Amino acid sequence: MNQTTINQGKTIAIISYITFIGLIVAYIMNSDKQNAFAKFHIGQSLRIVIAGLANSVLSWFLPSALGIISTIIGFLLLALMIMGIVNAVNGKAEPLPVIGSIEI
Repeated sequence: MNQTTINQGKTIAIISYITFIGLIVAYIMNSDKQNAFAKFHIGQSLRIVIAGLANSVLSWFLPSALGIISTIIGFLLLALMIMGIVNAVNGKAEPLPVIGSIEI
């Protein structure tokens, strides 16, 4: 990826990590431009959202068994979100730990 592509996609990449709404907005913003850097970070953000939804569903069905574990997973997902934002700001397209290499 060249520096021009990275600079043009930074804003969209950062927006993609800001809640589920940000992910949708970033996807719509990138649908015209098809920026590879933004597309990479949208994919990473989507993985975080899917993991968060899975965590929520599991904790809803098994509240007593997963209470504290679900909370810890939530904080880990927040940490991954922050790592993604930092990578986007620094112009890096590195997969996030654990969930970044999962194919969707």
